[in-house]
Amino acid sequence: MLLQLFISFAKIGAFTLGGGYAMVPLIQEEVVEKKKWIEKEEFLDILAVSQSTPGALAVNMSVYIGYRLRGFLGAVFAALGCILPSFLSIIFIAAFLTNFLDYKYVKKFFQGAGPAVAALIFYSAFKIGKTKKYKWYYYIITVLTIILMFLKVDPIIIILSSAILGILIRGEKDGI
Repeated sequence: MLLQLFISFAKIGAFTLGGGYAMVPLIQEEVVEKKKWIEKEEFLDILAVSQSTPGALAVNMSVYIGYRLRGFLGAVFAALGCILPSFLSIIFIAAFLTNFLDYKYVKKFFQGAGPAVAALIFYSAFKIGKTKKYKWYYYIITVLTIILMFLKVDPIIIILSSAILGILIRGEKDGI
């Protein structure tokens, strides 16, 4: 199982451009749908916890999933699998490819990869949104968050405000 964790997260890390949010749909596909290591609802919980803890989203998710499945060693193997492809790529790029960044096809590659990463992030948000049944007030929080982002409000303020609004709305519903 430890080797499977390593290979699964190494595969995800090796074939994802754009970092954490671009990796979310691949992690979901691998650990929820293919391997069936965790349920969809638990995946959403892992995503929420991973977003709210310091560090890279995909690494946080890999650590959490690895720990959930095989304890400390599972966390280590999953994290190494997630990190190693990027680490080796950066070493390779730093050693050999820095001179190639000005080439026309390299520039075109990165121009094409950018929209693909944005599409992966949108797809991930859409897929996660479909999975969970949201109440009307979650949509209000989402719309307010988007407005505040466009107004360039500090993300920390947005997160804290959304959390307080959620507590107030849920507290009222739960009689708190």
